[in-house]
Amino acid sequence: MKDKKVIVAGTGKSGISAAGLLVRNGAEVTLFDEKTSVDRDKIMSEFYNSEKISLVLGELTDEILSDADLMVISPGIPVDAPFVEKVREKDIPIWGEIELAYYFNKGKIAAITGTNGKTTTTTLVGEIFKEYTDNSIVVGNIGIPFTKLCDTTTEETLVAAEISSFQLETIHEFRPHISAILNLTPDHLNRHYTFDNYAEVKFKITKNQTEDDICILNYDDEEIRKRRLLAERVHVVYFSRKEMLSEGVCVADGDVCVFENGRKTRLLSLKDIKLLGDHNIENVLAAAAITYYMGIPAEIIEKVCTEFKGVEHRIEYVATINGVPYYNDSKGTNPDAAIRGIRAMTRTTFLIGGGYDKKASYDEWIEAFDWKVKYLVLIGETAEAIAKCAKSHGFNNIVIMDSLKDAVMFCYENAKPQDAVLLSPACASWGMFDNYEQRGDLFKQYVRELEE
Repeated sequence: MKDKKVIVAGTGKSGISAAGLLVRNGAEVTLFDEKTSVDRDKIMSEFYNSEKISLVLGELTDEILSDADLMVISPGIPVDAPFVEKVREKDIPIWGEIELAYYFNKGKIAAITGTNGKTTTTTLVGEIFKEYTDNSIVVGNIGIPFTKLCDTTTEETLVAAEISSFQLETIHEFRPHISAILNLTPDHLNRHYTFDNYAEVKFKITKNQTEDDICILNYDDEEIRKRRLLAERVHVVYFSRKEMLSEGVCVADGDVCVFENGRKTRLLSLKDIKLLGDHNIENVLAAAAITYYMGIPAEIIEKVCTEFKGVEHRIEYVATINGVPYYNDSKGTNPDAAIRGIRAMTRTTFLIGGGYDKKASYDEWIEAFDWKVKYLVLIGETAEAIAKCAKSHGFNNIVIMDSLKDAVMFCYENAKPQDAVLLSPACASWGMFDNYEQRGDLFKQYVRELEE
């Protein structure tokens, strides 16, 4: 990349990290954002060497495009955005952040995607890698851009990477040694338009893999099995919570086991897993499969999987107040994830939901309430639509609140000791919050204020 002229689109975490990587490696960077309201001084303060970076806000001119060798776009930018189309018409290559990171990476990559469970599975894989070797990193959609660390890797580095559908849209050569697709349910249809488009983008994680590589797939997910042939050249290994597999990773007599070539290898006992819910058993199965096929010894996989207590914002216990436990599931940003959250509850529950509209359907979420949801407490732009959907299914214990703080207070004033309170929104956080982490952090803050 030395002396290449690269446009980096997006001034968020991903764009700044990509620009920094390029500058460190000798490129000349034009950092671009359509928004003119961003803080120019704050952005430029992120770079130790600003001489190689120019910041352009508002519009990409023909003059800037005339000598550009490459554009790198941040995941949040749609690939059909007008300025991206303009760049494409100029025959300038367009990469995403993951493709750029792969260009510099020397490590061995385990790349994990799917609709739900990515963060838990990636975190667990990262913990297993860390137990095995100090030379490992956890990157991607999990919060640390791959571009921040890719040029520090060696051939011995183990990389656990959470990969989103947005990131997979812009790969070209990206080839993980192990890929995993955990599950497929409709999500981000405001971006991908149809479920088939979304599923095909997810399977792009296998695009450049060969028989020398491995793709881990969830046998229990019908939508994945239907699309098995999209992973056409790679060696596929299934995992299953429900079925005995003659080949693959599954549950046998209460143990997580690997079956391959007529041989059985025990990895760990289900009863020793500390995480709540069937979905987390699937996450453990996936992580065990990924790390086993990355060559990690069974005893290390067992030790870490049985000690692992989960990730922040995913059915995270916060506090018990007046006999009522509060759980933060802010990572439940779509209906399927929220279904998993409510299924993990063992008490009647005050459920806080709602947020940004990703054009999802809420019917299956409402149907999963069963006896568990006592009150549905709604916030955000989807509140009215969710309320209408819930009523069409005969659920009428609904209140709409102006803010998350008001929602927490309603639950505090009305929940009884036999109840629980769960924030599991089934919607993205945008509009009311910067991201799901901020939403979860504020929920925890409001709950803890109740104790004072």
